[in-house]
Amino acid sequence: MKWKIPLFKSYWDQNDIDSITKVVKRGTYWATGPEIQEFENKIAKYVGAKYAISFNSGTSALHSLLLAYNIKSKEVIVPSFTFISTANAVLLAGGKTVFAETESQTYSLDAESVKEKITEKTKAIIPIHYGGLPSKDIFELKKITEDNNLLLIEDAAESLGSTYQGKKTGSFGDAAMFSFCQNKVITTGEGGIIVTDSKKIFEKMKLIRSHGRVESQNNDYFSTTKEMDYIDIGYNFRMPTMTAALGLSQLKKIDKIIKMRREKAAYYNKKLKNINELITPIEQKNQKHVYQMYTIQLKNKKIRDKLQKHLTKKGIMTKVYFHPIHLKTYYKNKFGYQKGDLPKTEELSEKVLTLPLYPQLTKKDQEYIIQNINKFFI
Repeated sequence: MKWKIPLFKSYWDQNDIDSITKVVKRGTYWATGPEIQEFENKIAKYVGAKYAISFNSGTSALHSLLLAYNIKSKEVIVPSFTFISTANAVLLAGGKTVFAETESQTYSLDAESVKEKITEKTKAIIPIHYGGLPSKDIFELKKITEDNNLLLIEDAAESLGSTYQGKKTGSFGDAAMFSFCQNKVITTGEGGIIVTDSKKIFEKMKLIRSHGRVESQNNDYFSTTKEMDYIDIGYNFRMPTMTAALGLSQLKKIDKIIKMRREKAAYYNKKLKNINELITPIEQKNQKHVYQMYTIQLKNKKIRDKLQKHLTKKGIMTKVYFHPIHLKTYYKNKFGYQKGDLPKTEELSEKVLTLPLYPQLTKKDQEYIIQNINKFFI
């Protein structure tokens, strides 16, 4: 369908084009250029981590991190209310996915539910920071991991630049993953990165990312004639140089992009706050929401679905983020999950609806969306 107003648009400018063109015209180091490490270093500095390592997607990044932590045969607690790769990465790394409930304010793991899911086999907890909003329970989740000697791994795919009590998402746990997929705050089309303070995990991920091959900054596979050693088994999960160059250009604009997103969200909040039938995003005290997504809550599924259908007829794209993973066919067939296993998550998933929000969204387009939402409730 051709939408009058799409759900998102990737923000770009001439500097993005120039950054990629420069690498292309160089005619070399398209796979292992210096832009990759520069991008990693700048992301690490931005988040406040010692190390960062880039990948060709957020999914491969999280997969590699869990392999590095050797979660095989161990349990990892994740939300069912998330993109499916959060859960899949655990299985791909040989672990067991354990679902916990999601709280209804910031849409992250519910700390009380997590406590109930911990067993002697639990090794890690993976909370998400939904749509650019830090988890309200992140400090409590951190304490839970410390008290139980568990890993805290942040799925911060959607939240680069968001903060809670002055700390950036990605800096609360043992490691964190960010995504640069096309709908994220800054984007490289596809791509991901892991940040951590652990040199050991960083070195392990370098092997996993590139065939288990021993490389150094100045001695990569494509720039040496010497025989190289392979000390582990690994994948080809590398981020291409053009992607990293685009990431560097995008990162220079991140403050501008976040400011624009917050302005659009503030306008929505102002115009929608008097509609009693819906709840706008809740930014907790001392939180900074970067609004990678703008998600409202309706009273029930019937109203939500009718509103979505109404907006679709008007050419306005909306989407439900997220439907519960535990009720997807694979998880039901493989693990026997069924409706009712996570009632809070299931109820929440029937109420949420994400509206269009992106830096280029005009005031005219926002007014069109708001007017049509108002008309629905009249």
